[in-house]
Amino acid sequence: MRRNIEFKTEDGVTLRGWFYPGVGATGAAPAIIMAHGFSATKEMYLDKFAEVFSEAGLNALVYDNRNLGESDGEPRQHIDPWKQISDYRDAITYAISLKEVDGSRIGVWGSSYSGGHTIVVGAIDRRVKCVVSQVPLISGLRNVKRLIRSDVFPAVRANFDMDRASRYAGNPPAIIPVVGENVGDPCALPTDDSRKFFLETCKTLAPSWRNEVTLHSVELFTEYEPGWYIRNICPTPFMLIVALGDTLVPSEIACEAYEQALEPKKLLLVPGGHFDAYVSPAFEISSVEQRDWFVKHLKP
Repeated sequence: MRRNIEFKTEDGVTLRGWFYPGVGATGAAPAIIMAHGFSATKEMYLDKFAEVFSEAGLNALVYDNRNLGESDGEPRQHIDPWKQISDYRDAITYAISLKEVDGSRIGVWGSSYSGGHTIVVGAIDRRVKCVVSQVPLISGLRNVKRLIRSDVFPAVRANFDMDRASRYAGNPPAIIPVVGENVGDPCALPTDDSRKFFLETCKTLAPSWRNEVTLHSVELFTEYEPGWYIRNICPTPFMLIVALGDTLVPSEIACEAYEQALEPKKLLLVPGGHFDAYVSPAFEISSVEQRDWFVKHLKP
């Protein structure tokens, strides 16, 4: 049975989430640290993955990213990838303090934006002994150039500069929708499947989710390059899950990054688009493969 948890980050922000004890575990057991992607909250299917891991005897610690959902942090709806990476590391420290957790057997799991974070954390934090990265962002700039027409991009950059000047003058950060109410509306994630996932699929799942994000978050997205770290994950075991029809974070960019990773590694290709990774049939395929990867490397 999961329980509510909260812990403080190094800079004093309280993050909140759930802890799933490993079923049947006797004594301290491995733990999987889990957070969601760009603007998403833990209720958006992270519980389903955590349950699969827990049933295999693995502890799972799931939390909302700072400034989002049930976690504290200001400004609200602001997404800083490097702050989130630091929070992953603080979540590891917190998990190790729990009596149920064996601190020598820590895994990290991330999806989409946080899938990029687990690449970075796996490369720089040697407390991590196993990494799973699902449909991850690999290159912020390459990704944005696939989503925004080249003739429009200069105007987007100009908006970043205006927002920066406004914030410097003491004004609150500019806010834009995560997804548009209609196809073609200005927003952070302009694909049709993004709109359907957040506004339709998850409408009743995540009451704390808000269809807002700071414009500065989008600027930081364009500057974020987690793929640069992928070669440095070795010798930590690394699993990459790619959705073959992904148009939000294109599958070919992820597959190209996988070729740069060193052993031990595993590539899992699943059907559907980016958000199909959370639901049937891709979920049944990938969750079991991910579970087995963690069990193999954390629970021999």
